Amino acid sequence: MNAANTGRFLGIDFGTKRIGIAISDENGTLAFPKEIVLNDTKTFKKIGEIIKSENVRELVIGESVDFSGRLNMLSARIDLFVKELEAEFHLPIHRQKEFLTSVEARRSKDGKHTLSPSQAHSKLKSKKSGRVDASAAALILQRYLDKRNVIKK
Repeated sequence: MNAANTGRFLGIDFGTKRIGIAISDENGTLAFPKEIVLNDTKTFKKIGEIIKSENVRELVIGESVDFSGRLNMLSARIDLFVKELEAEFHLPIHRQKEFLTSVEARRSKDGKHTLSPSQAHSKLKSKKSGRVDASAAALILQRYLDKRNVIKK
């Protein structure tokens, strides 16, 4: 890998209140939950600090879809956020379809795999914690990295 290709990927699970952040290893193979950023006036400042401190070269954001795989109501907000990210950081941005990643993160965190997706989603809405947002960002990023690394081989 040459110097131009070194750096990490930053995964983003966009939410209207909180944004989950994940980071890859240097090789772009594994994703790890990093932290939660509040979606407020300091969002881009905080993301910029992470990009700089973690040597981020590309961004991956979850593309929100409904049960039938179509873009949902949150998609327009994500599109606007992506445009703002592009203008602010001038880094490549990739979209990765996310489907129930927060539910999957909650189920994995609880160690319980007995709930149906709709039950887990209801539980998630009533007990959502910020750590789940970062874990969901890691799932989004890991799916992208897996797909990218299969294509590269």
